[in-house]
Amino acid sequence: MWSHCDRLIFGSFYSIAVVPARIRSEKRWPGAAALVVGIALELLLPRRFSLGPNWTVPTFELVLTVAILIADRGRVDSRSPASRVLMLVLVIVLVAEAAGITVRLVVDLIEGGPETNSATELLGSGFGIWLYTIIAFAFLYWALDGGGPQDRALALPEFPDFAFPEQMNPHLAQPGWRPEFSDYPYLGFTNATAFSPTDVMPLSRWAKLAMAGQAADSLMILGLVIARAIDRSVSCSSRLCKRLNVRDASDALSFGAERSD
Repeated sequence: MWSHCDRLIFGSFYSIAVVPARIRSEKRWPGAAALVVGIALELLLPRRFSLGPNWTVPTFELVLTVAILIADRGRVDSRSPASRVLMLVLVIVLVAEAAGITVRLVVDLIEGGPETNSATELLGSGFGIWLYTIIAFAFLYWALDGGGPQDRALALPEFPDFAFPEQMNPHLAQPGWRPEFSDYPYLGFTNATAFSPTDVMPLSRWAKLAMAGQAADSLMILGLVIARAIDRSVSCSSRLCKRLNVRDASDALSFGAERSD
Protein backbone atom coordinates (compact mmCIF):
# COMPACT_ATOMS: atom_id res chain seq x y z
CA MET A 1 0.00 0.00 0.00
CA TRP A 2 1.44 3.35 -1.03
CA SER A 3 1.45 6.32 1.32
CA HIS A 4 2.36 9.90 0.45
CA CYS A 5 3.82 12.82 2.37
CA ASP A 6 2.97 16.30 1.09
CA ARG A 7 5.61 19.02 1.23
CA LEU A 8 5.39 22.69 0.30
CA ILE A 9 8.32 24.01 -1.78
CA PHE A 10 8.37 27.27 -3.73
CA GLY A 11 4.62 27.76 -3.17
CA SER A 12 3.53 24.40 -4.57
CA PHE A 13 2.93 21.01 -3.04
CA TYR A 14 4.78 17.93 -4.12
CA SER A 15 4.32 14.38 -2.98
CA ILE A 16 6.98 11.85 -1.97
CA ALA A 17 5.88 8.25 -1.98
CA VAL A 18 6.92 6.31 1.11
CA VAL A 19 7.05 2.59 0.45
CA PRO A 20 7.41 0.36 3.49
CA ALA A 21 7.97 -2.72 1.35
CA ARG A 22 11.20 -3.50 -0.44
CA ILE A 23 11.57 -1.74 -3.78
CA ARG A 24 13.82 -2.33 -6.76
CA SER A 25 17.47 -2.61 -5.75
CA GLU A 26 20.11 -0.26 -7.08
CA LYS A 27 23.11 -1.84 -8.73
CA ARG A 28 26.67 -0.93 -7.84
CA TRP A 29 28.17 -1.07 -11.34
CA PRO A 30 27.40 2.58 -12.33
CA GLY A 31 29.32 3.82 -9.29
CA ALA A 32 32.11 1.33 -9.92
CA ALA A 33 32.38 2.51 -13.54
CA ALA A 34 32.55 6.16 -12.43
CA LEU A 35 35.27 5.27 -9.94
CA VAL A 36 37.28 3.52 -12.65
CA VAL A 37 37.14 6.75 -14.69
CA GLY A 38 38.27 8.71 -11.63
CA ILE A 39 41.19 6.35 -11.02
CA ALA A 40 42.24 6.62 -14.67
CA LEU A 41 42.20 10.43 -14.40
CA GLU A 42 44.42 10.28 -11.31
CA LEU A 43 46.95 8.06 -13.08
CA LEU A 44 47.02 10.36 -16.11
CA LEU A 45 47.82 13.47 -14.06
CA PRO A 46 51.49 14.49 -13.61
CA ARG A 47 53.20 12.95 -10.57
CA ARG A 48 53.53 16.35 -8.89
CA PHE A 49 49.77 16.21 -8.18
CA SER A 50 50.28 13.24 -5.85
CA LEU A 51 51.85 13.35 -2.39
CA GLY A 52 53.69 10.10 -3.12
CA PRO A 53 53.71 7.63 -6.02
CA ASN A 54 50.77 8.40 -8.30
CA TRP A 55 49.40 4.88 -7.84
CA THR A 56 49.01 5.13 -4.03
CA VAL A 57 45.60 6.83 -3.77
CA PRO A 58 44.10 5.02 -6.80
CA THR A 59 45.16 1.66 -5.33
CA PHE A 60 43.57 2.55 -1.99
CA GLU A 61 40.36 3.60 -3.74
CA LEU A 62 40.30 0.36 -5.73
CA VAL A 63 40.81 -1.75 -2.59
CA LEU A 64 37.96 0.09 -0.86
CA THR A 65 35.70 -0.46 -3.87
CA VAL A 66 36.39 -4.20 -3.94
CA ALA A 67 35.78 -4.40 -0.18
CA ILE A 68 32.43 -2.61 -0.58
CA LEU A 69 31.35 -4.93 -3.40
CA ILE A 70 32.22 -7.97 -1.29
CA ALA A 71 30.51 -6.59 1.82
CA ASP A 72 27.14 -5.99 0.13
CA ARG A 73 27.44 -8.51 -2.73
CA GLY A 74 27.16 -5.82 -5.37
CA ARG A 75 23.78 -4.53 -4.17
CA VAL A 76 22.72 -1.69 -1.90
CA ASP A 77 19.52 -3.13 -0.45
CA SER A 78 21.22 -4.75 2.55
CA ARG A 79 21.97 -2.72 5.66
CA SER A 80 25.59 -3.70 6.11
CA PRO A 81 27.39 -1.55 8.72
CA ALA A 82 30.75 -2.55 7.28
CA SER A 83 29.69 -1.50 3.80
CA ARG A 84 28.41 1.85 5.10
CA VAL A 85 31.68 2.59 6.90
CA LEU A 86 33.77 1.61 3.89
CA MET A 87 31.62 3.79 1.63
CA LEU A 88 32.08 6.83 3.88
CA VAL A 89 35.83 6.24 3.96
CA LEU A 90 35.86 6.07 0.16
CA VAL A 91 33.92 9.34 -0.07
CA ILE A 92 36.34 11.05 2.31
CA VAL A 93 39.31 9.87 0.24
CA LEU A 94 37.71 11.03 -3.02
CA VAL A 95 36.79 14.49 -1.74
CA ALA A 96 40.15 14.95 0.02
CA GLU A 97 41.99 13.95 -3.17
CA ALA A 98 39.85 16.35 -5.21
CA ALA A 99 40.66 19.18 -2.80
CA GLY A 100 44.36 18.31 -2.79
CA ILE A 101 44.84 18.26 -6.57
CA THR A 102 42.79 21.45 -6.91
CA VAL A 103 45.03 23.25 -4.42
CA ARG A 104 48.11 21.93 -6.25
CA LEU A 105 46.76 23.23 -9.55
CA VAL A 106 45.91 26.66 -8.13
CA VAL A 107 49.38 26.96 -6.58
CA ASP A 108 50.99 26.04 -9.91
CA LEU A 109 48.85 28.57 -11.73
CA ILE A 110 49.86 31.32 -9.33
CA GLU A 111 53.54 30.45 -8.93
CA GLY A 112 54.08 28.88 -12.35
CA GLY A 113 54.30 25.10 -12.42
CA PRO A 114 55.71 22.92 -15.23
CA GLU A 115 52.30 22.28 -16.78
CA THR A 116 51.66 26.03 -17.10
CA ASN A 117 54.37 26.38 -19.77
CA SER A 118 52.15 24.73 -22.35
CA ALA A 119 48.54 25.68 -23.02
CA THR A 120 47.78 22.13 -24.18
CA GLU A 121 49.20 20.47 -21.06
CA LEU A 122 47.50 23.03 -18.84
CA LEU A 123 44.09 22.48 -20.42
CA GLY A 124 44.54 18.70 -20.24
CA SER A 125 45.49 18.73 -16.55
CA GLY A 126 42.79 21.27 -15.71
CA PHE A 127 40.07 19.30 -17.48
CA GLY A 128 41.15 16.06 -15.79
CA ILE A 129 41.06 17.67 -12.34
CA TRP A 130 37.71 19.34 -13.05
CA LEU A 131 36.18 16.04 -14.16
CA TYR A 132 37.62 14.23 -11.13
CA THR A 133 36.02 16.74 -8.76
CA ILE A 134 32.65 16.14 -10.41
CA ILE A 135 33.01 12.39 -9.78
CA ALA A 136 34.13 12.96 -6.17
CA PHE A 137 31.18 15.22 -5.35
CA ALA A 138 28.79 12.86 -7.13
CA PHE A 139 29.86 10.14 -4.69
CA LEU A 140 29.44 12.57 -1.79
CA TYR A 141 25.88 13.48 -2.78
CA TRP A 142 24.97 9.85 -3.51
CA ALA A 143 26.39 8.50 -0.24
CA LEU A 144 24.73 11.06 2.06
CA ASP A 145 21.42 12.00 0.42
CA GLY A 146 18.50 10.69 2.46
CA GLY A 147 20.73 8.56 4.68
CA GLY A 148 22.60 6.94 1.78
CA PRO A 149 21.74 4.41 -0.93
CA GLN A 150 21.04 1.64 1.57
CA ASP A 151 18.26 3.60 3.27
CA ARG A 152 16.88 4.87 -0.03
CA ALA A 153 16.74 1.31 -1.38
CA LEU A 154 14.47 0.20 1.46
CA ALA A 155 12.24 3.27 1.80
CA LEU A 156 12.15 6.76 0.36
CA PRO A 157 13.25 9.36 2.93
CA GLU A 158 10.54 11.53 4.41
CA PHE A 159 12.90 14.52 4.40
CA PRO A 160 15.36 14.22 1.49
CA ASP A 161 18.50 16.34 1.30
CA PHE A 162 17.96 17.03 -2.42
CA ALA A 163 14.67 17.71 -4.18
CA PHE A 164 14.69 16.16 -7.65
CA PRO A 165 12.03 17.17 -10.19
CA GLU A 166 10.56 13.65 -10.01
CA GLN A 167 10.02 14.16 -6.27
CA MET A 168 8.54 17.65 -6.55
CA ASN A 169 6.07 16.55 -9.21
CA PRO A 170 4.88 12.93 -8.85
CA HIS A 171 3.42 13.03 -12.37
CA LEU A 172 6.94 13.08 -13.86
CA ALA A 173 7.87 9.57 -12.68
CA GLN A 174 6.41 6.30 -11.52
CA PRO A 175 5.30 6.01 -7.87
CA GLY A 176 8.17 5.20 -5.57
CA TRP A 177 10.80 6.82 -7.78
CA ARG A 178 14.03 7.62 -5.98
CA PRO A 179 17.39 8.84 -7.24
CA GLU A 180 20.12 6.36 -8.11
CA PHE A 181 23.82 6.88 -8.67
CA SER A 182 23.48 8.01 -12.29
CA ASP A 183 21.39 10.99 -11.12
CA TYR A 184 24.21 12.38 -8.96
CA PRO A 185 26.96 12.83 -11.61
CA TYR A 186 24.36 14.88 -13.49
CA LEU A 187 23.82 16.94 -10.33
CA GLY A 188 27.58 17.41 -9.96
CA PHE A 189 28.05 18.33 -13.62
CA THR A 190 25.29 20.94 -13.72
CA ASN A 191 26.53 22.48 -10.47
CA ALA A 192 30.10 22.58 -11.83
CA THR A 193 29.04 24.32 -15.04
CA ALA A 194 26.30 26.66 -13.79
CA PHE A 195 28.00 27.35 -10.41
CA SER A 196 24.54 27.07 -8.82
CA PRO A 197 21.64 24.62 -8.53
CA THR A 198 19.68 24.01 -11.70
CA ASP A 199 16.75 21.57 -11.56
CA VAL A 200 17.84 19.76 -8.37
CA MET A 201 17.45 21.87 -5.23
CA PRO A 202 19.55 21.36 -2.07
CA LEU A 203 17.31 21.26 1.01
CA SER A 204 19.56 20.44 3.96
CA ARG A 205 22.38 22.65 5.21
CA TRP A 206 25.13 20.15 4.42
CA ALA A 207 23.82 19.81 0.85
CA LYS A 208 23.87 23.58 0.37
CA LEU A 209 27.41 23.86 1.76
CA ALA A 210 28.62 20.93 -0.37
CA MET A 211 27.19 22.42 -3.56
CA ALA A 212 28.65 25.83 -2.70
CA GLY A 213 32.05 24.25 -2.14
CA GLN A 214 31.92 22.37 -5.43
CA ALA A 215 30.81 25.50 -7.31
CA ALA A 216 33.71 27.49 -5.82
CA ASP A 217 36.14 24.68 -6.68
CA SER A 218 34.89 24.52 -10.26
CA LEU A 219 35.00 28.30 -10.64
CA MET A 220 38.65 28.39 -9.54
CA ILE A 221 39.66 25.57 -11.87
CA LEU A 222 37.84 26.78 -14.97
CA GLY A 223 38.52 30.48 -14.44
CA LEU A 224 42.22 30.22 -13.66
CA VAL A 225 43.00 27.47 -16.17
CA ILE A 226 41.24 29.16 -19.09
CA ALA A 227 42.75 32.55 -18.25
CA ARG A 228 46.27 31.09 -17.99
CA ALA A 229 45.86 29.04 -21.17
CA ILE A 230 44.76 32.14 -23.11
CA ASP A 231 47.71 34.05 -21.68
CA ARG A 232 50.11 31.31 -22.81
CA SER A 233 48.57 31.27 -26.30
CA VAL A 234 48.84 35.06 -26.63
CA SER A 235 52.42 34.99 -25.36
CA CYS A 236 53.38 32.31 -27.90
CA SER A 237 51.75 34.30 -30.71
CA SER A 238 53.65 37.43 -29.66
CA ARG A 239 56.98 35.62 -29.62
CA LEU A 240 56.22 34.13 -33.04
CA CYS A 241 55.49 37.58 -34.44
CA LYS A 242 58.74 38.98 -33.04
CA ARG A 243 60.76 36.09 -34.42
CA LEU A 244 59.27 36.57 -37.88
CA ASN A 245 59.52 40.37 -37.62
CA VAL A 246 55.82 40.87 -38.45
CA ARG A 247 53.26 43.12 -36.86
CA ASP A 248 50.57 40.69 -35.67
CA ALA A 249 49.49 37.08 -35.70
CA SER A 250 47.49 37.47 -38.92
CA ASP A 251 50.62 38.70 -40.71
CA ALA A 252 52.47 35.69 -39.30
CA LEU A 253 49.91 33.37 -40.84
CA SER A 254 50.25 35.17 -44.20
CA PHE A 255 54.03 34.90 -43.92
CA GLY A 256 53.76 31.16 -43.33
CA ALA A 257 51.43 30.74 -46.31
CA GLU A 258 53.87 32.58 -48.60
CA ARG A 259 56.74 30.34 -47.43
CA SER A 260 54.70 27.22 -48.15
CA ASP A 261 53.94 28.47 -51.69
